[in-house]
Amino acid sequence: MSDSSEESSDEDEEAEEDKSQRPSPPRSSGANVSGVNVAIDYSSPAVKGRKIFGELEPYGKVWRTGANEATIFSVDDSVKVNGETLPKGQYALFTIPTEGDWTVIFNKEPNQWGAYNYDAALDQLRLTITPEASSELTERLSFNVTEGGLLEFAWESVKFSLSVEPAR
Repeated sequence: MSDSSEESSDEDEEAEEDKSQRPSPPRSSGANVSGVNVAIDYSSPAVKGRKIFGELEPYGKVWRTGANEATIFSVDDSVKVNGETLPKGQYALFTIPTEGDWTVIFNKEPNQWGAYNYDAALDQLRLTITPEASSELTERLSFNVTEGGLLEFAWESVKFSLSVEPAR
C-alpha cells in the first residue's frame, strides 16, 4: 500500500517554480531611510531589442511596473513620497506611462498578478511625475532604494526617482 501523502508531497515539490529561472527574474532593493525600512520587490524584464514604452507597454494603460506578479513597495512606518503621506504597509506599485507625465500608483492590494485585476478604488496614493530620458540603455528593469531616501527606477531609456522620507 503506497502512502499517497508522500507522493503528493513529491509532486508539490516538483511543481514549485524556481522564480530565479524566469525570463524576468525576481529582484529586490531596500534601505533604512532615517529609521524607516523601505523595500521594493519586483520582477526584472529585459528590453531584448524591443521598443518598451508606447509599444510593449502601451501609453495610457495601467502597468504593473515590472513583470509577473505586481511590484510590491513596503514601508514599516508612515512615509512621505514626494511630499504626500503613505501609511505603513505593503502596496502594489503601478504606473501609467505616457509620452509626458506618468502616474505612479500605490494600491492597497499588493498580492496581484500583473495589473489584470487592478481596482482604482483601492488606490492609497497617486502621484504625477515627469520621467527623464536617459542617454544610456538600461537592459533590465531596475529599482534601487537609497539610504538617502530615493526610490530610483530605470528601464530602456526612461528613468525617474521618488523621494521617500519618514512622515514624522
